[in-house]
Amino acid sequence: MSDATEALPPCLECSSAYTYEMGALLICPECGHEWSPTSAGPADDREDGTIRDAVGNVLADGDTVTVIKALKVKGSPSGIKAGTKVRNIRLVDGVDGHDIDCKIDRFGPMQLKSSVVKKA
Repeated sequence: MSDATEALPPCLECSSAYTYEMGALLICPECGHEWSPTSAGPADDREDGTIRDAVGNVLADGDTVTVIKALKVKGSPSGIKAGTKVRNIRLVDGVDGHDIDCKIDRFGPMQLKSSVVKKA
C-alpha cells in the first residue's frame, strides 16, 4: 500500500479502512458512503445546527432531495428505490438520527436520515 492510502481516514458510516479519493470526495467502497474530507463527521454538523446530506451539502426546509440507496419500509413489500425524488422536505429533530420529515409518493409521510439523501 502507498503512504497516501494509509493517511486517509476510515469511513464515517461503517469504519472501513478501504476509503479512497475521487475528486474532492472520499468514498467507501464497502457501504458507498461519500463525504468531504473537510467535514469532520455527522456529530460536528449537529453542533453548529446545520444538517448536511450524504455528500456534505447543507439542507434547508423546502429542498428537493434524491434517495441515494434503496430503503426497506416496514409493512411494504417493496421499499423506496434509489433515485426516488423527495420534494419539499422539512428538517426536524427526529428520533434515532431521522432528521428529515417528508411525504413520499406511494408511501405517505415518513422520516428519513440525511445520510441517505443527496440534494437535487
